[in-house]
Amino acid sequence: MNASDRTPADLLRSALAADPARPMVTFYDDATGERVELSVATFANWVAKTANLLQGDLAAEPGDRLALLLPAHWQSAVWLLACSSVGVVADVQGDPAGADLVVTGPDTLDAARACRGERIALALRPLGGRFPQAPEGFADYAVEVPSQGDRFAPYAPVDPDAPALAVGGLALTAAQLVARAREDAVELGLAPGSRLLTGRTYDSWDGLSAGLFAPLAAGGSVVLCRHLGQLDEGGLAKRVESERVTNTAV
Repeated sequence: MNASDRTPADLLRSALAADPARPMVTFYDDATGERVELSVATFANWVAKTANLLQGDLAAEPGDRLALLLPAHWQSAVWLLACSSVGVVADVQGDPAGADLVVTGPDTLDAARACRGERIALALRPLGGRFPQAPEGFADYAVEVPSQGDRFAPYAPVDPDAPALAVGGLALTAAQLVARAREDAVELGLAPGSRLLTGRTYDSWDGLSAGLFAPLAAGGSVVLCRHLGQLDEGGLAKRVESERVTNTAV
């Protein structure tokens, strides 16, 4: 990664320039048996489409607060980088009533209705599938995102020193987030090409860092496992081997 990278979106651009074909996020849901692998290029394409949706159709502006009510999931990672691309503050598990817009999964729809702004719902079905019927009062992400552009350019440059992330009482600017992710990457022993397996949830900085930001800052990739506790020791060892895992943070 480049030393000049000061936002998560910068880190993703550097990863794309370095090796677009390498894995970025490999996602498992051990409650359903789902596995999805996204290369850097594929992940970046999802981020670009989502950022275009956020900036265009949803009219989000730098400094707006987005309540992100999603679990540890590859689509959650996409939204985190899309927010960074636009300059929107990702308020992870934040209060929808105080947010400018909300992005929710199927289990938090009722709480998300407190948001008076735009509401997006994700079914979190395999392969990014849509709801059989969109929840009332919400746009279905899987319906809205495919038609968005594959390249993204913000209307205004993202300020690295502006607020970027809030989680568990912690607030970080984009530059602080990148610096902390780099520190965590060192602590986790990550290097370019590392494969980090984690079962941590996305409701704390430690979970977000291990599950996305630290591997991205190191030039590595993440094997993100939801419901990892449903996997026995033999299954975990097999996954570590099959996914060529070099580091773990469970």
